[in-house]
Amino acid sequence: MRPWLGADSLERLNACAEAAALRTESGREIRFVPPGPGGPYYEIGVYESGRVATRPGNLHDWFNALAWLAFPRTKARINAMHAQAIAQEGARRGRLRDLLTLLDEGGAIVQCDDRGLLGMLAGFRWKELLWQNRERLQAAMRVRVVGHAVLEQALEPWPGITCKAIVVPAATDPDEAARAWLERRAPGDSPRILAPLPIFGLPGWHPDTARADFYDDTRYFRPQAVKSPSESARQPLRASAEESPGSAEQDAG
Repeated sequence: MRPWLGADSLERLNACAEAAALRTESGREIRFVPPGPGGPYYEIGVYESGRVATRPGNLHDWFNALAWLAFPRTKARINAMHAQAIAQEGARRGRLRDLLTLLDEGGAIVQCDDRGLLGMLAGFRWKELLWQNRERLQAAMRVRVVGHAVLEQALEPWPGITCKAIVVPAATDPDEAARAWLERRAPGDSPRILAPLPIFGLPGWHPDTARADFYDDTRYFRPQAVKSPSESARQPLRASAEESPGSAEQDAG
């Protein structure tokens, strides 16, 4: 049951937040409120007060509120990690905060244990993954979009919309698994460890996914970039229960 899908006002969003006992990791109750005067750092304000600025009638903010309701532990962990990094870095934004922002705005959780499919994902083998193995994909892989910007963009879909994905085991709770994945991150981690996923290439997400030649369009389904010797020498993260697959920091769509 997802009663919050019908929440179309701040009052209804807050009723859902209260029913679910949503809190920041600092213990503050999450409440969706109209924007007001605030400090220079949005994430610090949320962490310290639990008040999430939400413009009535604004779809971007509405999808952000829905993401809090759907993935409360993931969102709370992203918020807490931002707050910790800001306290250490100030205005200088490091790679970890870039990673957190990409997940928050455009992230997806891929639940899958099929190493063959995960190898195709990590290798940017899009036609093989999304067309040639689509029945296998639909049986063994589930994708959950966390990023509220992607959800907003999906209202006017186009093939180039791309998520940055993490991979978790198929049998786990996706919200808790994503929170745990974030918990393992180190300050030096960067967006390079996120797997690009051209989300509208998934079967049924766009009308053109019914055509094989759709996946030949490299504007949307880009091949993997050639790595420099220094990049090739690095050990990529394994696509397992512990980590998401490594990839070059390249948008796939």
